[in-house]
Amino acid sequence: QVQLVESGGGLVQPGGSLRLSCAASGLTLRNYVMSWHRQVPGLERELVARIYSDGVNTNYADSVKGRFTISRDNPKNTVYLQMNNLKPEDTAVYYCKATRWADYWGQGTQVTVSS
Repeated sequence: QVQLVESGGGLVQPGGSLRLSCAASGLTLRNYVMSWHRQVPGLERELVARIYSDGVNTNYADSVKGRFTISRDNPKNTVYLQMNNLKPEDTAVYYCKATRWADYWGQGTQVTVSS
């Protein structure tokens, strides 16, 4: 059974940093494209960042380029999202997704950026 568990969310002041983690079980992470998405109530879930199996090729939403970094540790079956210079508009529930033949989602972790 595939399971993705996000952690690392919380309350942070504008300009602060957080690192999200996504621990995967029931799959071999190196075979999957991994991505982070976020969702605000009432709005569609949006892609934040994606990292391919090689760990080198990445994509970012324009709104987070230069501030967020996605990375993966295949032996640890874990994906990370380093978020720097956080802004109030980054407030959302952040979800991890694994994609190969199907999509698997985590349960999400809340990130709140507020003074």
